[in-house]
Amino acid sequence: MNRSVALLALCQALLTTGNVLLVSVLALIGNQLADQPALATLPVAIQFLGTMLAAYPASLLMKRIGRRAGFWIGNGLGIVGALVAFWALGRESLLLFCFGSALIGACIGISQLYRFAAVDVSDEAHKHRAISLVMAGGLVAALVGPALAIWSRDWLPDLLYGGNYLALVLIYLLAITALGWVRVPPSSDEEVHGQARPIAEVVRQPVFIVAVLGAVVAYAVMVLIMNATPLSMQACGFSFGITAGVIQWHVLGMFAPSFITGRLISRFGVTTIMLVGSVLMIGCILVNLQGIGRWHFTSALILLGVGWNFLFIGSTSLLTEAYRPAEKARAQGINEMLVSMSVMVASFCSGLLQNLWGWDWVNLAMAPPLLLVVVAIVWLSRIKSAEQPA
Repeated sequence: MNRSVALLALCQALLTTGNVLLVSVLALIGNQLADQPALATLPVAIQFLGTMLAAYPASLLMKRIGRRAGFWIGNGLGIVGALVAFWALGRESLLLFCFGSALIGACIGISQLYRFAAVDVSDEAHKHRAISLVMAGGLVAALVGPALAIWSRDWLPDLLYGGNYLALVLIYLLAITALGWVRVPPSSDEEVHGQARPIAEVVRQPVFIVAVLGAVVAYAVMVLIMNATPLSMQACGFSFGITAGVIQWHVLGMFAPSFITGRLISRFGVTTIMLVGSVLMIGCILVNLQGIGRWHFTSALILLGVGWNFLFIGSTSLLTEAYRPAEKARAQGINEMLVSMSVMVASFCSGLLQNLWGWDWVNLAMAPPLLLVVVAIVWLSRIKSAEQPA
């Protein structure tokens, strides 16, 4: 288990490093290739769309062919997508570049299931820690991703950003190599042929509702506030260097706690950690409303990152309680599809809401969904308490 979890954490680190690299260059490339400024973020939209559309089918595919083969296919799509995008840069074709971005998005949608693979290679007592440790791989991305984006951009002086996509090919090749050493048990007969309830019955369970709600709100609120922060800091006159430092502290807050989140869940319970995560994210909003100094932005984004970590990892752990083996693929697929959809919507709404409403109202708008999560967690806790024998 230890080796496979470590290798899955490495794969997660490689995936997130590639994602950070893409965040650094996608909009800039779109602006370079597009004839109209309004189309500059089209590659971003297409990539998120690819991620969303791949999430559910990927889970069903892995049920049939296994986790490792599914991840190999995902990273293979990423390599093809990066090469297509590289070719599109040379041809200065926005349409071809968007096709490559869609394939990369599909790779991301498939590879997001690394954390669920960690459950498959762990016993019941260690599944929370396994999920947490795999997510800790994102800490590498916080340190390596921005530097790799800057360094690889100049690999090919005659093709700006071409080096970034060659670096992406290397990242996905490394993931494929690492996966060769991962030992994920094949799908059991119970998973493939076992009795499964109608999906409507699965998604109506309180534990499923709260798990998906927590994951969706955690990611949507985090992405929206994170993306709006640089715009607000720029309006306040902060330099790019200071803004980048704030974002880096945020990413560290997102992933550094992962080394202990699993232990905290095992000790205090999953709903308690989810509740703490929700409160920390609400704390981010309260700090942002207190002022627009460098300290406000930094401390708020750290709270946002740690809160996301607790709420999202907690939600992932809670989801594993919501399905039988034969229902696993569909339940996980629905969860990933809804999370990807929330990220896509939040990414596009962040700049729009910041320009229309302003910083304070952007933060206030995030309070209701977080309060809804708090209410849902308390509701689930009471249901669980009532079900326990006296």
